[in-house]
Amino acid sequence: MKVLVTGGAGYLGSITCKALEQAGHTPVVLDSLLVGPRQFTEGRIFYEGDIADRAMVQRVLEDHPDIEATVHMAARIVVPESVELPYEYYRDNVAKSLELFDHLVAHGKPRILFSSTASLYALKDEFEVREGDGLATNSPYSRTKRMMEQVLEDMSQATDLRAIILRYFNPIGADPDLETGYHLKDATHVVPLLAQTALGQRDVFTITGTDLPTRDGTGIRDYIHAWDLAKAHVKAIEKFDEVIEAEGAPTAYINLGAGDGVTVRELIAAVERVVGKPVPTREAPSRPGDAVGAFANADKAARVLDWRTELSLDEAIASALAWGEKRRSILGYD
Repeated sequence: MKVLVTGGAGYLGSITCKALEQAGHTPVVLDSLLVGPRQFTEGRIFYEGDIADRAMVQRVLEDHPDIEATVHMAARIVVPESVELPYEYYRDNVAKSLELFDHLVAHGKPRILFSSTASLYALKDEFEVREGDGLATNSPYSRTKRMMEQVLEDMSQATDLRAIILRYFNPIGADPDLETGYHLKDATHVVPLLAQTALGQRDVFTITGTDLPTRDGTGIRDYIHAWDLAKAHVKAIEKFDEVIEAEGAPTAYINLGAGDGVTVRELIAAVERVVGKPVPTREAPSRPGDAVGAFANADKAARVLDWRTELSLDEAIASALAWGEKRRSILGYD
């Protein structure tokens, strides 16, 4: 099938496009290139434009009337930046998504697969979160994601819109061919920062938060290979109507994860294990908006999508390191 992928020039968006292609589908990329690099669109159907630009979305739909679903990944995603720039986050993540959803429904394209976040779950003593657990958004970023979920819920009750909402934590690694990966020049996420430190491109890795209520005092998260996450999106697109029918409701929430959690110190140990040498570190207080963390129970994904993670943490780290050494040749910077 043909699938519209908003944010398809981004990190996970571009890898999802490759997974769609390998499964025999055709991605149509709509991206403003605010963050994603143009290099990640090469060889694909690509429209440079804003998701809230109705004329642009109309053009895409007219050019490709056989689009059967939309994977909505276009968003700002950096937690500390969202604290500093709340207006930009609410504008780009919420207001513009609302325009996109309305236009898609008006033109008979009601299937929307939304990439959300598991960071909006409330903290639990056991750290494992399930789809029905309580929520406690703790940053403008996570609040924008929850608002978009609520928009989809409300619109699905009033219109033909149908939505599958995927919640997950940190994707790491690159695509199997090392053609796309984490692309921000100034890394903000933990694994790219660790990879740069391990490769000697940074002097030291900063552990932010060492007195948290976890087994070693550092934050806990899922770290999932981006290729596994991309394949989950493909599964959700392929089983879209089946999932919605089984849900018995116009929206379905599905967690993605490995079913366990990794602390920052454990992640550092894994990187050291892969590279075979110590990673220089220092400690610092938690950043504004940082959460203690959690990891996602993914039993529902196994049941309704027939999806489970296949790649290990060490394989994901090895992929991230290999991409870190190659990305200069693609993007022009370390």
